[in-house]
Amino acid sequence: MTATAQRWTRPVPAWTPPLDSGALHDLLERVRNWQPFDGGALLDDIAAALDDVPPAEGDTAPLAQRLRGHLARLVTIAVASEADQDTTAAQLALQARTLQTEPLPGERRAATAHLRRLGWTANELHDRLTALRCIKEAA
Repeated sequence: MTATAQRWTRPVPAWTPPLDSGALHDLLERVRNWQPFDGGALLDDIAAALDDVPPAEGDTAPLAQRLRGHLARLVTIAVASEADQDTTAAQLALQARTLQTEPLPGERRAATAHLRRLGWTANELHDRLTALRCIKEAA
């Protein structure tokens, strides 16, 4: 006695990939360039920005760029974890977005003040996200 299995008779559409080759290449590049959140580096850069002794003139621009990157990651964490529902976190995220777009002033004192604003905002947002348990590490 032989049994025959029923065959599927409904038409099934052919599978199509969700991304074309260009979008897949862009995704691959983004994954390769991704940097994980590093709380230790964040706190080191905040300390350098808020120290009593301002950073050397040659270190100001790279420090500002790193702080902008830290702020971008913190804002992304706030949005992804819905911490922006918290009024304080939302205000700090808005302030962080605003500071990220401001160019570093050319005059030394203004640049130092801008670095301190970047550092202070990063510190406050980091502390708030830690208090809301959006970030597990707080050194």
